[in-house]
Amino acid sequence: MQKALVFNLQKFSIHDGAGIRTDVFFQGCNLRCKWCANPESQPMEPLPGESAKAYTVDELVEELLKDKPFYDESGGGVTLTGGEALLHPEFVLELTQALHREGVHVAVETAACVSEDVFARVLAAVDFAYIDLKHYDDTKHREGTGVGNELILRNIAAALKGKTPVVVRIPVIPGYNDSEANFEGFAKTLTALGAKDVQLLPFHQLGESKYRRLNLDYAYDGTKQLHDGDVSAFAAALTRAGLNVQIGG
Repeated sequence: MQKALVFNLQKFSIHDGAGIRTDVFFQGCNLRCKWCANPESQPMEPLPGESAKAYTVDELVEELLKDKPFYDESGGGVTLTGGEALLHPEFVLELTQALHREGVHVAVETAACVSEDVFARVLAAVDFAYIDLKHYDDTKHREGTGVGNELILRNIAAALKGKTPVVVRIPVIPGYNDSEANFEGFAKTLTALGAKDVQLLPFHQLGESKYRRLNLDYAYDGTKQLHDGDVSAFAAALTRAGLNVQIGG
């Protein structure tokens, strides 16, 4: 019986999909974003002093269904995130099927840096997807995350042609992707991909204390966090390009 490591279950979330949701944070990520708010999630096994629980699908469904009355009342459900949920594709597919049998809406939040086959199978199975795009430029994407964006862009393009509703999420990072030239670059790339809905996520410092606790270097130590007004010019540029823009989750 397959299991997957989950490092956090965040109940009563209102930022990662419609209604009241439970966010399932899977252990492990294949990106190394310099601004990552969950550095403890990156290795496939927990860091020393950190913990994650191994669940079977049945065990996890049992836990998630405890809040089904809240999902039903609010039009919410479960959001699969991480780390990177799609590094556990067979588990995620089985979990999604089990939740659907119970009438639970399932969303996924992903960086889309997985094989096209895995990506397509999971996207077809879930009800909604947030797909992160950290940078439209391959070199800058590699600089900020440790990987290029060619596979990610192919997966986004494929998702936008599918039946599952998709919102592209852009984390707005000071000095990395928040210049006027970047606004236009994102607008051009997103319209070429066929995107309609975009969410801008202003940089925050919610993970700063984790780097200190884990004794890890943090590239954005002391960097001022952004507020909604700080990304209004970015939103305006995307809106002019015909995109529907939301600021914040």
